Amino acid sequence: MSRQSTAADSRPVIGSYTSYEGAQRAVDFLSDNGFPVERTAIIGCDLRMVETVLGRMTRGRAALAGAATGAWFGLLVALLLSVFTTGPHHVLALVLSGLVYGALFGAVFGFGGHAVTGGRRDFTSRSRIEAARYDVVADAECARRAEELLVKQVWRES
Repeated sequence: MSRQSTAADSRPVIGSYTSYEGAQRAVDFLSDNGFPVERTAIIGCDLRMVETVLGRMTRGRAALAGAATGAWFGLLVALLLSVFTTGPHHVLALVLSGLVYGALFGAVFGFGGHAVTGGRRDFTSRSRIEAARYDVVADAECARRAEELLVKQVWRES
């Protein structure tokens, strides 16, 4: 019943799942039943990169995103410099200056950076790696026991 996994991990496959959560539930079930789960692994197979387009990127949005990033950076620098400053008024002035100048420079660089691309990438996106399936593998010495336990799990869930 066991089949061999990929060359990267030559341990027998004790279960294949279409989602990571399914593979995670299987390993959790093994753990709940006293199986030594440190002798297992979850392997994502047939990986692909999925890029989800979130929206259009305009120069205004690029400037706004740059301003937000710059403000955070300015705040960080100001807080680091405030260690060497005495008096609460000086610290407040330093923090506000860091926020303002950081946002200003961030907006300029965000706008300029987007303008330089010449419209080659006028959208924002988020990337993630997905697997077509997730194989649960176990050391050869205990794979048979793990398979037997997972068969019980299938009977309980159906």
